[in-house]
Amino acid sequence: MEIKKNKLEYVWLDGYKPEPTLRSKIKIIDRYCTNLLEVPEWGFDGSSTQQAQGSDSDCVLKPVRLFDSPFNSDQLVLCEVYNADGTPHISNERAKITNENQKEYWFGFEQEYTFIDDDRPLGWPETGTPKEQGDYYCGVGTANVGRKLIGNANRVGARMFTGRDIMHEHISNCLKAGISIHGTNAEVMLGQWEYQVFGRGAKKASDNAWMARYLLYRTAEKYGIDVNIEPKPIKGNWNGNGMHTNFSTNKMREEGGEDYIKSICEKFKPVHKEHITEYGSKNEERLTGLHETQHIDTFSYGVSDRGASIRIPLAMEQNGWKGYLEDRRPSGNADPYRVVNRIVTTLEN
Repeated sequence: MEIKKNKLEYVWLDGYKPEPTLRSKIKIIDRYCTNLLEVPEWGFDGSSTQQAQGSDSDCVLKPVRLFDSPFNSDQLVLCEVYNADGTPHISNERAKITNENQKEYWFGFEQEYTFIDDDRPLGWPETGTPKEQGDYYCGVGTANVGRKLIGNANRVGARMFTGRDIMHEHISNCLKAGISIHGTNAEVMLGQWEYQVFGRGAKKASDNAWMARYLLYRTAEKYGIDVNIEPKPIKGNWNGNGMHTNFSTNKMREEGGEDYIKSICEKFKPVHKEHITEYGSKNEERLTGLHETQHIDTFSYGVSDRGASIRIPLAMEQNGWKGYLEDRRPSGNADPYRVVNRIVTTLEN
């Protein structure tokens, strides 16, 4: 009897700075894994990922989350990187999160990104720029979501796709993988999109955010399109990419109160610079005080204020000051593990 082979797609973060990038490779085993204990650890060449020297290059992939795969592999394995001696690698930001209380901390990330086609956003003209921002946010129609023709329009086999096609396939892939995606929409700049991903617990939420990014890159590969999550992919009068981070605790959700919520916001004020350090590189290009941002050197909060550092949602005020807060400072390229670790540290001090 032939044993069915199982393709495990290992996914991890490399050691590149200022932000890591995603890596993956596939291992074939003789069984389907029903839990993490059945997933073997695996090694890789850390000298090729900025995580080791060539003279001592072996690093270890330690599985931490298992997802169903929407691709040709059978399962996706999210991994932490460890040294050969069994200690977490210095680049392993996940291992630095010490509070994983899923009942206490909930996080939701609003990941903005831009589809790039031949070094310009999808749908932009070959020269010049499209019409100014306004029609694109939650827009419909090819002029507002970007399109690309593959092949000669006058020949058999030519096909056209839009940014919406890639977006929908990405969201479907996330749902197939079991990731808690809560929504998606076209964003303010042509070619720019956003999805919202949620998780209970600092590590689990960040795992979901990283795997959703991985699925986005992999989905866009199929269309020959790149993904840019840099804070300001297009200079000038265009919105940048953020990763607004919504967070709540038990007390925020269940008790709340105006004074209590505002006291939490005040906790963030004296450590504003420390947060900015963890919130992604080149963020000064996005946090200018324009395009729905507060200036990078200023901290503020307010109800329904998208120009604040922390927005208090109107729904919270209407719900007896119970619910979540939105930290609008993290950039699109920020590492979710570093972001949530910094937020939890501030909340617990």
